[in-house]
Amino acid sequence: MRVLITGGGGFLGQKLGRALGANGSLRGHAITELVLADVAAPSLSGMPFPVTGVACDVSDEPAIRRLMTAPFDVIFHLAAIVSGQAEADFDLGLRINLFGTLNLLQAARAAGNCPVVVYASSVAAHGGEEPEVIVDGVELNPQTSYGTQKVMGELLLNDMSRRGMVDGRGLRLPTVSIRPGKANAAASSFMSSIFRDTMQGQTANCPVADTYPIYHTAPRTVITNLIHAAGLDGALFGPNRCINLPGRTDTVAEMIAAMTLVAGAEPASRITWTPDPVIQAIVKGWRGHVLAEKGLRLGFAADRSFEDTVRWFLEDDIARPM
Repeated sequence: MRVLITGGGGFLGQKLGRALGANGSLRGHAITELVLADVAAPSLSGMPFPVTGVACDVSDEPAIRRLMTAPFDVIFHLAAIVSGQAEADFDLGLRINLFGTLNLLQAARAAGNCPVVVYASSVAAHGGEEPEVIVDGVELNPQTSYGTQKVMGELLLNDMSRRGMVDGRGLRLPTVSIRPGKANAAASSFMSSIFRDTMQGQTANCPVADTYPIYHTAPRTVITNLIHAAGLDGALFGPNRCINLPGRTDTVAEMIAAMTLVAGAEPASRITWTPDPVIQAIVKGWRGHVLAEKGLRLGFAADRSFEDTVRWFLEDDIARPM
């Protein structure tokens, strides 16, 4: 079983790689090689099978074809330009999020073995004229370039799965919080920084009101769901291979209260409240309430509380002084 993770140097790619190493198998078969691809060659030590790090830009079609000369059985496509950056630089987002996804799918098609492709989409696919509470099957109406590019990837994945070129399953990820590391260019970055940074003794700004609702999920849960998606029979998804992943809806205030219950009052005192109209314009186009009934029927996991997320961050990811 050969497995590829694009975006393998990112925090989700690294966590996914470690989880696959802990499992040792996927879809009932032992993993014989894991390839991590990113713009800089990633690494991952202490694994029970060979791990190869490859420097590869998904928008470079010849490089993607060379990467996939030997077929992969399962591909996790996590590489992307995040929401705020895709909104600020339309051409960059188009090149990576749309044409990079097309390059990957075409190379998977050319391999001829109909590999399983797990595609990380986003709840940014929703917005605009959609209902305030999103249900399965609602017409997609993204209000950002990032969401639009993700939806175009979903359509490609669906059509190529219908034609038997790949065995796709697309997951619309809720906002992943609490992300470790440094803030990135995602419009949702504050949804992690106001918890991560403040629990690490730093200040962080919240650019929206504390009444803003966030549809979110924890890193541990995302990794569980990515692996679960790869293991399912693709036919179980039906004619639409792309689903809303289960998540939780909490307001910023409710999430801060949960952090306070676990970590005490001090982190919340480090949050500043300066509005950012650019961030507000992006995130207020997203939906905060999603009923992911199909995902639940297919056995995908949902978070029980944000308190759990805070505890997991303290166990797994908090940056501690040396």
